[in-house]
Amino acid sequence: MNPIRQRRRIPNMRSLRMFSIFLFVVFIAEFFAADVCAQEPAQKIRRLDGSAISTAEADAFAKRTLAEQKVTGAQIAVINRGKLIWSAAFGLRGRDPDLQMNRETTTWAASITKSVFATYVMTLVERGEFQLDVPVAKQLEKPLDSYEAYKETGSAIVSEAGWPVVTPRMLLAHTSGLLNFAFLEPDKKLHLRFKAGTKFSYSGEGINLVQFVIEQQKHKPLDQLMQEALFRPLRMDRTGIIYRQEFEANVADRFDINGAFRAKTRRFPARGAGSMSTSAEDLARFATALLDDKILKSATRKEMLKPFVQIRTLHEFALKENEAEGAEAASVRLAYGVGWGLLTKTRFGPAFFKEGHGDGAQNYMICFERSKSCMILLTNSDNGELAFPALLEKILGDTVTPWEWEGYTREYIEVSRKN
Repeated sequence: MNPIRQRRRIPNMRSLRMFSIFLFVVFIAEFFAADVCAQEPAQKIRRLDGSAISTAEADAFAKRTLAEQKVTGAQIAVINRGKLIWSAAFGLRGRDPDLQMNRETTTWAASITKSVFATYVMTLVERGEFQLDVPVAKQLEKPLDSYEAYKETGSAIVSEAGWPVVTPRMLLAHTSGLLNFAFLEPDKKLHLRFKAGTKFSYSGEGINLVQFVIEQQKHKPLDQLMQEALFRPLRMDRTGIIYRQEFEANVADRFDINGAFRAKTRRFPARGAGSMSTSAEDLARFATALLDDKILKSATRKEMLKPFVQIRTLHEFALKENEAEGAEAASVRLAYGVGWGLLTKTRFGPAFFKEGHGDGAQNYMICFERSKSCMILLTNSDNGELAFPALLEKILGDTVTPWEWEGYTREYIEVSRKN
């Protein structure tokens, strides 16, 4: 008996084509499903009091509030339990023609730069490469006014009695006695208005002075140092301490209270006090890494966020001389650490925060340590601050940020616009 030859069935060409199409469709469906899942935010945002708001409701409320306050464009990011769970962009990043703000748009962070810079400084402190409590005068190789950068503005302070004791910690905590900017002084030079370390008085000059000391010691510019230490490792691809060419295709212009163009966002040179451009999602990457002790060790982060000076003033920037103390500051035990504002006692636990205020750029970020919850708001509009209280209260449930002290009340904003 001849063995039986089993014949292998060969499908026809039409069957092969149909099967191939089927596999392709399955592949595409799975690919896009994975992409959506990777970017899809959680459906609920957990507020600080434990209640929740849907991301759809948060989105609708933000859109309505920003429109009501005539905010040209904005980005918002929310972190719950140390994870980014919602991020959205609203409005326009440019006009003529209209260009939509999106989550990748680079915006000007203004003074939020100060806190990110201070965190970078703490990485140096942690490695023993920088001293917070050694006076600046001792950390420089020669007198401050011997350097070209401070030849004029530093010529008076070097002979003042309090200068030899001014430390980087005092400068980063805004307790040095320097005014915000040297040009505010009658002679346009740096002066100590009070004994360093004794009280809070906001000073961008102090932050830039710390930057100068570090650059002298490292022999590198700040933009290179922070790119290497923070932005590149954290994959903050839309962030730079100076404007970077790769931002060009998607960067936010800045607008005034009437929606009229103010300026392009092209910040040069590097300034630890306020030149950083970034996005809300990049700042969320930074904040989650900080909360997870991936930038600093836990002990170093605690040192950075330890109160150095208690604050009792009515406003961060007084509207008039000799303002009375404010009840808000006392209620949250307002303080300042190394580069960060601190709410040291709230019903939601301690929090650290920083605002950013510039021409056509109003920003705010706050993180609550106990729940690892943060909210980041970046806008390219002088009207941005008008929307902050409502957005923070509704979306994050933040009812403890001191609105009056921050200057986020309509009354304060209207008066300050006239000054």
